[in-house]
Amino acid sequence: MWVIFLEAGLALCLLLIIVWSTWPRRRDEPTAPDANDDNKHDD
Repeated sequence: MWVIFLEAGLALCLLLIIVWSTWPRRRDEPTAPDANDDNKHDD
């Protein structure tokens, strides 16, 4: 019975590794819509 739990645990770990390695990387860009508007106060 412990072999089944071991195999299920290894399959879960493998799934988590695959999901983690294929997850898109987070960008450190600001998310505000006007954050990149440099000409906002130019007259």
